[in-house]
Amino acid sequence: MILAIDVGNTHIVIGCIEDGEILSIDRIQTHPGETATEYAIKLKQVVELHGLDPKGFEGAILSSVVPPVTGALLSAVRTLTGCRCLVVGPGMKTGMNVRIDDPASLAADLVVGCVAAINCYGAPVIVLDLGTATTIVAVDGNNCYLGGAILPGVRTSYAALSSDTSLLPDISIYPPKKCVGTNTMDAMRSGAIFGTASAIDGMIDRMEEELGHPSKLVATGGLAQFVTPYCRHEIIYDGDLLLKGLWTLYQKNKR
Repeated sequence: MILAIDVGNTHIVIGCIEDGEILSIDRIQTHPGETATEYAIKLKQVVELHGLDPKGFEGAILSSVVPPVTGALLSAVRTLTGCRCLVVGPGMKTGMNVRIDDPASLAADLVVGCVAAINCYGAPVIVLDLGTATTIVAVDGNNCYLGGAILPGVRTSYAALSSDTSLLPDISIYPPKKCVGTNTMDAMRSGAIFGTASAIDGMIDRMEEELGHPSKLVATGGLAQFVTPYCRHEIIYDGDLLLKGLWTLYQKNKR
């Protein structure tokens, strides 16, 4: 069994995985100011909540897009499990050739998502992650990461919109009954859901046109399950995509 940790800007996803099966998934908030001891206490609580022995892990792997948190979590994992934690980054074997201007700058979560999509669904594939940011990235049929696009996340955009305007409220994001909203909140929800779905459809069309062929479409992230059903492309939703990718990368790189 391994401990797999994905550090995002808003949440840290913690998965316990055995023989490729995800036994548990938990989320805690990302707090860059917390110490290794504070994270160790939280990890211990999460693991023991599921009746698991913290010393029963054979290994651990972590991906992070929040550098201030990375060191504290690595120390916390070592304290809790006694294992050296692998870190997704340059030099790790991925089975994917990165064809961008500066391969070392590729964010860990994009690596993990693409590795999982290739392994689970095959390539060519376009991978979408709808979280704090919305990322749309392309992998060709030779498992080469080609690059992609980054958009503001849905909640990020609408939190900024409500904070910077006097008459637009903060809204909960869920699909309205119709695209033509008849009140302010439904009009905002229409933009959040249908507008984002339309943007995704448009980006997919443009990317496939540049690539010269259709691709499999795979989405993950907290808002993907609410937005992608309203896209006009057939998109596979996989909420566990990053944990699957961390398992695959651990198998490729364990000693």
